[in-house]
Amino acid sequence: MPPPHAPRAVLETALYVSDLDTAAAFYKDVIGLDEHLRVPGRHVFLRCETSMILLFDPEATQDSHGKFPVPPHGAMGQGHVCFRAQPGEMDLWEEHLTSKGVAIEADFEWPGGARSIYVRDPAQNSVEFAEAKLWGFDT
Repeated sequence: MPPPHAPRAVLETALYVSDLDTAAAFYKDVIGLDEHLRVPGRHVFLRCETSMILLFDPEATQDSHGKFPVPPHGAMGQGHVCFRAQPGEMDLWEEHLTSKGVAIEADFEWPGGARSIYVRDPAQNSVEFAEAKLWGFDT
């Protein structure tokens, strides 16, 4: 039986970090997300308008000890998240990130004219800011 329809959006994205406090500070203070929920030593969840960024300690998510009704999960190594930027915001993001001492790892235009800026979070996850037209979306 097929699904009722294709999903409409990604609801949450998980990144794995060894230092929750440092990573959470980056996503709050540099990116501007709001903290939604924290379980010390396990995870920090941050709101990004209509989706969530979930920061997990990969070691802690391997063993839930019956505390959480979800299966153990986790990843080692660098992950990736891309934030949608509005047309005309890319220069502002570049200036903001630079002013916060965040090094721009890459800045380029894709075929079709969309621009992406890449930086690294404190856990070395790849963090991208891109115009929605990269994937054919209007805004």
